Amino acid sequence: MKPQSYTPPKRILEKYAELIVLFGLQSRDGKRLKKGSVVKFSVPEAARPLYFHLQTAILKNGYHPQGSYLPSDNEEYNFSENFYKNSSKEQVSFVPKQSIKQVDGTIRILAETNPHSLGKIDSKKIMLRTLAQKHLKDQMFKKVDEGKLTWTIALYGTDAAAKEAGLSLKEFWDVIIKACYLDKKDPIKEWLRINKTVQKTAEKLTSLQIKSVHVVGTDMDLKVGIGKDRAWKAGGGNNIPSFEVYTSPDWRAVSGWAKFNQPHYRYGKKIEGIELWFKDGKVIKSKASKNHDLLKSILKAPGGNQVGEFSLTDTRLSRITKFMAEILYDENMGGRFGNTHIALGSAYKDCFTGDMSSMSEQDWTERGYNDSAIHSDIISTTDRTVTATLQDGSEKVIYKDGKFTI
Repeated sequence: MKPQSYTPPKRILEKYAELIVLFGLQSRDGKRLKKGSVVKFSVPEAARPLYFHLQTAILKNGYHPQGSYLPSDNEEYNFSENFYKNSSKEQVSFVPKQSIKQVDGTIRILAETNPHSLGKIDSKKIMLRTLAQKHLKDQMFKKVDEGKLTWTIALYGTDAAAKEAGLSLKEFWDVIIKACYLDKKDPIKEWLRINKTVQKTAEKLTSLQIKSVHVVGTDMDLKVGIGKDRAWKAGGGNNIPSFEVYTSPDWRAVSGWAKFNQPHYRYGKKIEGIELWFKDGKVIKSKASKNHDLLKSILKAPGGNQVGEFSLTDTRLSRITKFMAEILYDENMGGRFGNTHIALGSAYKDCFTGDMSSMSEQDWTERGYNDSAIHSDIISTTDRTVTATLQDGSEKVIYKDGKFTI
């Protein structure tokens, strides 16, 4: 693996690792992992420097590291493509059981060295793999919902990722550093401040008892039913960075039309010019100027044509102003008008205001929570106004000009 053309200074990587371990793995109520906790961290080969500093931070804070050092794709050895090219349908569908019983926190580092590694693979075969892995996802989030597991995802810049975004690697890292407040003396302190702000916004939205929202702009006229038992949540440390405030709507109560000006990266391909039409909660028509076939494959997956998340980002918080060709950053873009995004696929059950442990699968279904193997975030950064209809029938503008108005 050739070394990257730029590596951030040691002090930046040290602060980044501390932020990921201490803020990223904190619980929803702000508590850090107990000493002796097991932390599983997965890091691609291209992010070797960060692996070292993560291992150090995990050890120094009294946790037990369980590291996975993953080979990165390149032109000579494309491991991702190789699996699909040489696997049978049975092999693609086989996913061994993985126990997370002893794991208390998980860290996943993204470090793309070949954004189009799966570009030549049939999307149907990739989707088959995604569906086969659903039980692992369910196992993980069951433990998360029980408050027994925390998780976080963060990005490591590479030459290939920077090129995809139209930036130099130094410019790409400058976005990461600024977005994560790594240019500040104490990034964790900054993130505790940000988290306090977004959590307060989420609490206000929950207390409004929103029945539905109407999102209107030049490229969007979309109504999204929320449901009286829904809570709004804020990013916290699950994604670093995360400025969004979101909820899991009642997928059955989504109708209207929306165009998304940001491309959607999925399975090594880029879908551009996405337009969706909804009726009775399902996509009845779609368009895309590029890779429409892949979009249609996503829509054909169980629950893939239904909404599982509705999210807004306030431009006053996000320092991300450049397209990064990475959903982790693009779904948190600030800029002039912040961003609105929806996710096709699975809902977050922790957006339920009641007792999750008392809910059966039938209960979740009856309340309109989307249970899908996929979760595809699709983003718009254009100007729009979001008006909420409350349970008492009154209306209130909650978002305008890229800012929350509550």
